[in-house]
Amino acid sequence: MESDASKRCQEIIGYHFKDPGLLNLALTHASIAPTRVESNERLEFLGDAVLGLVVCEKLYRHANSMLEGEMTCIKSAVVSRQICAKIVEKLGLGELIKLGKGMNGPEAVPSSVAAAVFESLIGAIYLDGGLESAGKFILEHALPFIEEAIENEHQHNYKSMLQQYAQRHWGVIPDYQLLDEKGPDHAKCFEVAVRLNGRGFPSAWGMNKKESEQEAARRALIELGVLAE
Repeated sequence: MESDASKRCQEIIGYHFKDPGLLNLALTHASIAPTRVESNERLEFLGDAVLGLVVCEKLYRHANSMLEGEMTCIKSAVVSRQICAKIVEKLGLGELIKLGKGMNGPEAVPSSVAAAVFESLIGAIYLDGGLESAGKFILEHALPFIEEAIENEHQHNYKSMLQQYAQRHWGVIPDYQLLDEKGPDHAKCFEVAVRLNGRGFPSAWGMNKKESEQEAARRALIELGVLAE
């Protein structure tokens, strides 16, 4: 027979378990479990992998102009314990977590515990209903954070913005040209300029090539009227 906590949890997450034992395990913290194997730690391990896979696939399919490094940054932000804990808090699942007496009190559930429950729920849904069900649960609650992370990445990554603009308007990729470098080997400065669709843009200096390219891209975006100066 399902407990009230299990019924409430299923109502909140919008998924009904064929095997209620998996849900019970997902909500059981090690502090109250007879052994750690009987806690949600193993499901947390599995759920972490499923969460990463679903977020990576979402980025690959829907952010197709992003490079590997950019997608890695976004994935790291979205699957962080901070975000996982926020989702559990937003859903109001904290009060349903089964904790030992030493952890039951007026204080809020520790963020590390809340994050672990989100991942263990993902693992439980994956085992109970497969990847499609787990993916639906993840994206329903994590998509706003994915979109926010993409927006933040674009705001601070002028090269990515310029590449998307160039591909959308001309179907080409910006060409970054190293024009000059000055200074001793341990403290060089680099001058880089962008050429795009046969047009040159103002050059920029930086302490390394990456910094120079970002600033050159920013100046090109200003010239193109995409950014305000």
